[in-house]
Amino acid sequence: MDIPIEWYLVLSAFLFVIGAAGVLTRRNMFIVLLSIELMMNAVNINLIGFSRLHDNFIGQHFVLFTMTVAAAEAAVGLAIVTSLFRNRQTTMVDLFDLLKG
Repeated sequence: MDIPIEWYLVLSAFLFVIGAAGVLTRRNMFIVLLSIELMMNAVNINLIGFSRLHDNFIGQHFVLFTMTVAAAEAAVGLAIVTSLFRNRQTTMVDLFDLLKG
């Protein structure tokens, strides 16, 4: 029993909208990073769905690449948030309007 492509697309759109809403409405930097990860996972679901639709593995290879980029983004983002927290004692996005070298 194959899962129709529409189910992949609906789930992906739902996750992407939740992630976009999290990026646009939240002030905490950790929540923003988690929302970006959620949006990247929505893209991965799209890639897997279309890969299964066309019976090839190219989409799954792209998913592995995207997961690698997401892991690097999480590591760098966490390092930046930790550094900003040490300097400003907060993780609120609105208070990071001025960066010093």
